[in-house]
Amino acid sequence: MAKNLAKDAGKDAIKTLGWWQAHRFLLLRRLCQLTIVALFMAGPTLGVLKGNLSSSNLFDVIPMSDPLITLQTLSAGHLPEMTALMGVAIVVIFYALISPRAFCGWVCPMNMVTDLAAFLRRKLNIKTSYRWSSQLRYWLIPVLLIGSAVSGSVLWAWIDPVAALHRGLVFGFGASWVLVGLVFVLDLLLVEHGWCGHLCPLGATYGVIGRKSLLRVAAVRREDCTKCMDCYYVCPEPDVLRQPLKEGDKRVLDQNCISCGRCIDVCAEKVFEFQNRITVKQID
Repeated sequence: MAKNLAKDAGKDAIKTLGWWQAHRFLLLRRLCQLTIVALFMAGPTLGVLKGNLSSSNLFDVIPMSDPLITLQTLSAGHLPEMTALMGVAIVVIFYALISPRAFCGWVCPMNMVTDLAAFLRRKLNIKTSYRWSSQLRYWLIPVLLIGSAVSGSVLWAWIDPVAALHRGLVFGFGASWVLVGLVFVLDLLLVEHGWCGHLCPLGATYGVIGRKSLLRVAAVRREDCTKCMDCYYVCPEPDVLRQPLKEGDKRVLDQNCISCGRCIDVCAEKVFEFQNRITVKQID
């Protein structure tokens, strides 16, 4: 099969597998993301999920805390309450076990904004202007920790577009829409996958946390790959697909994978599947 155009990514899968099969993980992720936002909005009424993405409580029993915010709080010289520390432990254990950056692909509301920008960029054939190193996000983590230590405050809380979007969705938008708009413009016009793939320190934090997690995308039928490039076009971190499609390990072991399943959706040949990393290792 010849290389497809970016704007046509997924069309072969729709023809071969059907519309639902070619969009199932995308739709399930949107359902998950919007359900979480709705639960936060209904927090005072239903009492299921209270708080925000930085600090929340499930059923008034299970605390959950943002690991990056907590690290900055400690760097600033403040000791979080025991409940917050327990919340960090719960979040870290959960995401360390489940899959790489599952928070980014299945929870973070900013993913909907960046996915929209990527979709429009493909459909309109927009060529981005700049190329940045994907390591920038990892350098931002120590920068934020040092900045928090020097300022004595949680530095990222002032400029975090993810938290700004979440507050806007739950409580109504004010000036926070500016941050969200900047991320959208960055991804659409300036740098391909600029926010999630290059800048977001929270995503980098979850990448480190989930680098040994169990659930992995794997090219279980890579011999059927036709090099149509559809998976590369839709993947927010396309470099993670290079090794599994070559000789050797079939698993996507790169911690930058966001476990979104879009490569599975758009592949008409069913090259990719979600697999337990231990099981896939046995069939390599």
